[in-house]
Amino acid sequence: MSTFVLHERLAADTSVVCELPFSRCLLMHDARYPWLILVPRMADLRDLHEVPAENRQTLFDEIDQVSQALIKLTDAYKINVAALGNQVPQLHIHVIARQQDDDAWPGPVWGVGEATPYADVELLKTLQNLTHLLTTTP
Repeated sequence: MSTFVLHERLAADTSVVCELPFSRCLLMHDARYPWLILVPRMADLRDLHEVPAENRQTLFDEIDQVSQALIKLTDAYKINVAALGNQVPQLHIHVIARQQDDDAWPGPVWGVGEATPYADVELLKTLQNLTHLLTTTP
Protein backbone atom coordinates (compact mmCIF):
# COMPACT_ATOMS: atom_id res chain seq x y z
CA MET A 1 0.00 0.00 0.00
CA SER A 2 1.37 3.41 -0.89
CA THR A 3 1.87 6.30 1.52
CA PHE A 4 -0.57 9.19 1.85
CA VAL A 5 0.54 12.29 -0.08
CA LEU A 6 -1.65 15.37 -0.41
CA HIS A 7 -2.56 16.12 -4.03
CA GLU A 8 -0.53 19.09 -5.35
CA ARG A 9 -3.61 21.12 -6.27
CA LEU A 10 -5.07 20.79 -2.79
CA ALA A 11 -1.70 21.74 -1.32
CA ALA A 12 -1.52 24.83 -3.54
CA ASP A 13 -5.09 26.01 -2.91
CA THR A 14 -5.28 25.52 0.86
CA SER A 15 -3.60 25.93 4.24
CA VAL A 16 -3.47 23.18 6.83
CA VAL A 17 -5.76 23.78 9.80
CA CYS A 18 -5.07 20.61 11.77
CA GLU A 19 -4.85 16.85 11.71
CA LEU A 20 -7.99 15.04 12.85
CA PRO A 21 -8.04 11.32 13.72
CA PHE A 22 -8.68 10.20 10.12
CA SER A 23 -8.37 13.32 7.96
CA ARG A 24 -6.23 16.35 7.33
CA CYS A 25 -8.33 19.49 7.66
CA LEU A 26 -7.55 22.27 5.17
CA LEU A 27 -8.81 25.83 4.69
CA MET A 28 -9.56 26.78 1.10
CA HIS A 29 -7.88 30.01 -0.03
CA ASP A 30 -11.11 31.84 -0.85
CA ALA A 31 -12.19 34.40 1.75
CA ARG A 32 -15.64 34.71 0.16
CA TYR A 33 -16.66 31.43 1.73
CA PRO A 34 -15.49 29.82 4.99
CA TRP A 35 -14.56 26.55 3.31
CA LEU A 36 -12.88 23.55 4.87
CA ILE A 37 -11.71 20.43 3.11
CA LEU A 38 -11.22 17.06 4.76
CA VAL A 39 -8.72 14.72 3.14
CA PRO A 40 -8.60 11.22 4.60
CA ARG A 41 -4.95 10.33 5.26
CA MET A 42 -5.21 7.06 3.39
CA ALA A 43 -3.47 6.56 0.07
CA ASP A 44 -5.31 5.76 -3.13
CA LEU A 45 -8.84 6.75 -2.07
CA ARG A 46 -10.84 8.29 -4.90
CA ASP A 47 -14.49 8.04 -3.79
CA LEU A 48 -16.47 7.87 -0.55
CA HIS A 49 -17.52 4.27 -1.11
CA GLU A 50 -13.83 3.29 -0.99
CA VAL A 51 -13.44 4.41 2.64
CA PRO A 52 -13.02 1.23 4.68
CA ALA A 53 -16.08 0.39 6.78
CA GLU A 54 -14.09 0.73 10.00
CA ASN A 55 -13.26 4.38 9.13
CA ARG A 56 -16.64 5.60 7.86
CA GLN A 57 -18.08 6.65 11.22
CA THR A 58 -14.89 8.54 12.07
CA LEU A 59 -15.08 10.40 8.76
CA PHE A 60 -18.74 11.24 9.30
CA ASP A 61 -17.91 12.47 12.83
CA GLU A 62 -15.18 14.69 11.38
CA ILE A 63 -17.62 16.17 8.85
CA ASP A 64 -19.94 16.94 11.77
CA GLN A 65 -17.07 18.39 13.81
CA VAL A 66 -15.90 20.79 11.08
CA SER A 67 -19.52 21.72 10.27
CA GLN A 68 -20.11 22.66 13.90
CA ALA A 69 -16.84 24.66 14.00
CA LEU A 70 -17.87 26.60 10.89
CA ILE A 71 -21.29 27.32 12.39
CA LYS A 72 -19.66 28.65 15.58
CA LEU A 73 -17.18 30.73 13.59
CA THR A 74 -19.62 32.16 11.03
CA ASP A 75 -23.19 31.66 12.22
CA ALA A 76 -23.73 29.98 8.83
CA TYR A 77 -27.25 29.82 7.43
CA LYS A 78 -26.46 26.51 5.65
CA ILE A 79 -23.55 24.07 5.52
CA ASN A 80 -22.82 22.49 2.15
CA VAL A 81 -21.01 19.13 2.12
CA ALA A 82 -19.75 17.64 -1.13
CA ALA A 83 -17.26 15.10 -2.45
CA LEU A 84 -16.98 15.71 -6.20
CA GLY A 85 -13.39 14.95 -7.14
CA ASN A 86 -13.78 15.69 -10.84
CA GLN A 87 -10.68 17.91 -11.01
CA VAL A 88 -8.72 16.45 -8.08
CA PRO A 89 -9.10 12.66 -7.99
CA GLN A 90 -7.86 12.27 -4.39
CA LEU A 91 -10.84 11.83 -2.06
CA HIS A 92 -11.61 15.11 -0.33
CA ILE A 93 -14.78 16.39 1.26
CA HIS A 94 -15.77 20.05 0.98
CA VAL A 95 -17.54 21.56 3.99
CA ILE A 96 -18.63 25.10 3.17
CA ALA A 97 -20.39 27.67 5.37
CA ARG A 98 -23.00 29.52 3.34
CA GLN A 99 -24.94 32.72 3.87
CA GLN A 100 -27.98 33.85 1.93
CA ASP A 101 -26.07 36.91 0.74
CA ASP A 102 -22.83 35.20 -0.36
CA ASP A 103 -21.57 35.59 -3.94
CA ALA A 104 -22.98 32.26 -5.15
CA TRP A 105 -26.23 31.94 -3.19
CA PRO A 106 -28.38 29.95 -3.74
CA GLY A 107 -26.26 28.03 -6.24
CA PRO A 108 -23.06 26.07 -5.64
CA VAL A 109 -19.80 27.94 -5.04
CA TRP A 110 -17.94 26.30 -7.94
CA GLY A 111 -17.34 28.47 -10.99
CA VAL A 112 -18.65 31.70 -9.46
CA GLY A 113 -16.20 34.57 -9.94
CA GLU A 114 -12.58 34.49 -8.92
CA ALA A 115 -11.34 33.33 -5.54
CA THR A 116 -10.60 36.16 -3.12
CA PRO A 117 -7.38 35.45 -1.24
CA TYR A 118 -7.27 36.01 2.51
CA ALA A 119 -5.17 38.93 3.70
CA ASP A 120 -2.21 37.55 5.69
CA VAL A 121 -3.58 38.70 9.05
CA GLU A 122 -7.08 37.42 8.25
CA LEU A 123 -5.68 34.03 7.16
CA LEU A 124 -3.66 33.67 10.34
CA LYS A 125 -6.61 34.65 12.55
CA THR A 126 -8.99 32.30 10.71
CA LEU A 127 -6.54 29.40 10.99
CA GLN A 128 -6.02 30.07 14.70
CA ASN A 129 -9.76 30.26 15.38
CA LEU A 130 -10.48 27.07 13.44
CA THR A 131 -7.59 25.22 15.04
CA HIS A 132 -8.85 26.21 18.46
CA LEU A 133 -12.42 25.13 17.66
CA LEU A 134 -11.29 21.80 16.21
CA THR A 135 -8.64 20.79 18.73
CA THR A 136 -10.06 21.86 22.09
CA THR A 137 -12.33 19.54 23.99
CA PRO A 138 -15.89 20.88 24.33
